[in-house]
Amino acid sequence: MSTESKKETMAPVLRPDGIERHSFLGTAFDQLPYDCAVRLIGETKGQDGFRYVVTPNVDHVVRLASTPQLAGCYDKAWLSLCDSRPVSWLARMMPTLSLPRVTGSDLTAGLFAEVIAAGDRVALIAPNEEVVQRMRAAYPALDLVAHVPPMGFADDAAEVTRCIDFILAAQPDFTFIAVGSPQSEKLAFAVSQESEARGICLCIGASLEFLTGMKKRAPIWVQALGLEWAHRLAGDPRRLWRRYAFAFAPLARLAAGEFRQRWCRTGKTGSNPGHTAS
Repeated sequence: MSTESKKETMAPVLRPDGIERHSFLGTAFDQLPYDCAVRLIGETKGQDGFRYVVTPNVDHVVRLASTPQLAGCYDKAWLSLCDSRPVSWLARMMPTLSLPRVTGSDLTAGLFAEVIAAGDRVALIAPNEEVVQRMRAAYPALDLVAHVPPMGFADDAAEVTRCIDFILAAQPDFTFIAVGSPQSEKLAFAVSQESEARGICLCIGASLEFLTGMKKRAPIWVQALGLEWAHRLAGDPRRLWRRYAFAFAPLARLAAGEFRQRWCRTGKTGSNPGHTAS
């Protein structure tokens, strides 16, 4: 297909009305709490077009700082919700900025409990077959279809195309992409460029594994203290220690720069430089 023809078939970028979007620590975030996010998705269910949701955490923020070419995957998202207690805390220290924490795990569970109904078509881009089988056992009333791409699929253009074609052919009401970041966000962005794409798509990390009991989330009191990352680290130290160890210094640098920029500009103008138009 020619470049001109491809442009003609690209879908428009969709954004919800009236939702404040901020650039914070170099990442796009929407100022929307959990209950409002669930309600908005429920109200949007069945509408024409394709909308995808990302939930950036510290790992995403640090990666975006070193890989700015990924920014479009977040900037073009229908919703970008803060999935990080430290980022939410840092935002509270800024002038007139507040970013409610909405975890991908909570959002996924809320949608399956309150929004997704019997007969809805749900497509999964799943990390393994066990997740698929557990989801089918847990939600037998759903029209659930799934595709499990091979490890490292994001580096294989043919495998990425298979994922896109699967989602387009399924025409689902909801799509859950659970193959890790930034693969999930890159795939959602690619699907959003296809004019025939439809439904609401969520990039949700390990949320399906938590939902089906394959993995256990931290106790509520640990989550409230902002230590869920420590619980995950304790449960999978070989895989996660490097991610957390090497995220602290870059996050501290990003936060220091954000503080200087915002406080200086606020002092001069009395405005909030982080707000961008919806």
